[in-house]
Amino acid sequence: MQHWEPFIVLLKKEVQPALGCTEPTSIAFAAANAAKLLGKEFESLSVDVSDNLYKNAMGVFVPGTGRIGLPIAAAVGALGGNPDAGLEVLATVTNAHVKRALELIEEGRVTIERADTPEFIFCRAVAKAGDDTVEVTIAGGHTDIVEEKVNGRVVFEKPHAIATGEDGSSTLGTEQITLRSVYDFAMNVPFEDIAFMLEARDINMALADEGLKNEYGLELGRTIKEQMQAGILGRDLLNDMAAYTSAASDARMGGATLPAMSNYGSGNQGITATIPVVKMADFVKADEQTLARALALSHLGAIYIKSHYPSLSAFCGNTATSAAVSMALVYLNGGTYEQGCMAINNVISDTAGMVCDGAKSTCAMKVNTAAQAAYKACFLALAGHGVANQGIVADDVEKTIDNLGEMICNGMRQTDEKIIEIMRNN
Repeated sequence: MQHWEPFIVLLKKEVQPALGCTEPTSIAFAAANAAKLLGKEFESLSVDVSDNLYKNAMGVFVPGTGRIGLPIAAAVGALGGNPDAGLEVLATVTNAHVKRALELIEEGRVTIERADTPEFIFCRAVAKAGDDTVEVTIAGGHTDIVEEKVNGRVVFEKPHAIATGEDGSSTLGTEQITLRSVYDFAMNVPFEDIAFMLEARDINMALADEGLKNEYGLELGRTIKEQMQAGILGRDLLNDMAAYTSAASDARMGGATLPAMSNYGSGNQGITATIPVVKMADFVKADEQTLARALALSHLGAIYIKSHYPSLSAFCGNTATSAAVSMALVYLNGGTYEQGCMAINNVISDTAGMVCDGAKSTCAMKVNTAAQAAYKACFLALAGHGVANQGIVADDVEKTIDNLGEMICNGMRQTDEKIIEIMRNN
């Protein structure tokens, strides 16, 4: 148990339920904690956010509000959010809170500004009422409060729980982890120590069911399902996997009031890490222990790969997530570690060009692309076909992961800046 404890801690920290997109949720969380410090309704609320937080929060529905954008997330967080609920801060928001939030926004009492900060995840909420002013600052992670002030006096501070290195890569504590150790953990840790991973199945499949039953976002999942029922698409594992994965993202980005089990601060990436694995496990009739091991491999593998670059960037993290998924799919089909590594290389060769241009309803299409890429890469690897020494893909999978991180950290910063500029001007 002691040998595997760091892996279990990392999984429990980075795989958590999240209600709504995690970027507006982070803003709501900061505002909720500012309201708690203030102890009364704010007269003004100003929020400063990093460029990447701004990018991923400006175009997505805030759960329970029917509205898009940063001001509504901040206002309802301050008025009705639960400051102790982490990424589920918005679960307590009511229609009355939404109505009051819209009134305060209309009166110009809620403002959002972009912060000049090197942090990829940064949010400072400043709430004022009468002679009192409070500040809550989040940095490094979506719910990592690093400083609180009351009337200019620091009442709480701590070092960043999650920071980034000089090149923008994560300093999560994964420096001593390798893909091989992730795989060995998933295969050998006692089942009872990772049984909690089955909660990812329950939460994300419930979200998929919601997306298939009701109209959210692009309705990509519903559309795929309808095409299957009409005989235009085949009723097969790949399309079933795509429909459920897309539907969960449709619901999440469309404002559903159900949580997603997130991965590394992203609900969509948690969906990607979970649903294709669950669908494959159902297909091969895997037992719950085997499914839990596959989910641990998928989720922890994704965390490990993504620790090589910033948590928010111009790169769509579903690519890295689906690479880890492909290894889990290989495992569920009786493949070897070496075939799993081959599958990871295949995915990265396929989808490494997929950019992140903000969180929005079209994320469902990228989630769909990621799920299908993982499926395709898995069966290519099982058949003995793999990409090696082509483009950014090396022969050794660890080198491929390093190359991916270098491309994102050092090659995509200007891309990120240009995407944000284009989004601001649209």
